[in-house]
Amino acid sequence: MSQTLTEESYWQSGQGYWVIVPAAGVGSRMGADKPKQYLTLNGKTILEHTLERLLQLPQLKGIVVVVHPLDSYWSTLPVFNHEKIRVIEGGKERCDSVLNGLDTLDEYMQPLDWVMVHDAARPCVDLRDVEELVEKLEEHLVGGILGVPVSDTVKRLNDNYGIEETVDRRVLWQAQTPQMFRYGILSRSLRSALQQDITITDEASAVESAGYVPLMVEGRRDNIKVTRPEDIPMAELILKLQDS
Repeated sequence: MSQTLTEESYWQSGQGYWVIVPAAGVGSRMGADKPKQYLTLNGKTILEHTLERLLQLPQLKGIVVVVHPLDSYWSTLPVFNHEKIRVIEGGKERCDSVLNGLDTLDEYMQPLDWVMVHDAARPCVDLRDVEELVEKLEEHLVGGILGVPVSDTVKRLNDNYGIEETVDRRVLWQAQTPQMFRYGILSRSLRSALQQDITITDEASAVESAGYVPLMVEGRRDNIKVTRPEDIPMAELILKLQDS
């Protein structure tokens, strides 16, 4: 797998943060002929939109893009040769890909350094939300994530899809990305969760399973994750409105 970054000194620790973008998934729920991160929105791939936004972050030190070992699309993108982007191979699951990214940064990072993880398929993230996340976490010992309060009524079902309970939504939030954590805590938490065969739905779930309490920072509802075909026109509209 090629590596576009050539100046190793650029990756030495200091002020700022790195972002890991897991992009090794196949996006089976899209039913498309290519991974969803390579589907197009307004003339660019979803992954391009995502990376171009992240590259505008003022304290960004670099981005580690984690792609499938057989990915034939990544090298065709204009951002392939960007000086702040490094590309590595992903693992079987998302958590394995994130760990590969963390391992890539290991020799340049101290345990208290910050690292973000952001979904490749969240191209509509607002940079002001990311900057607020960074500000809110500046002196936090663990880290935190962007999210939004649940606005719909939530039902708990039984195995036969019968409604058993209406859940109190006042304490429920939908998790988004970026998720930002101290490097040492995230690395240890992911490894521990994998060793214990704990289900990891996002980076925060691994950190929580290790006994830490991440901070929730409210973001925007238009920071959607493109998962199904009907999300494509919605994301295109959001991007147009944000750019207008």
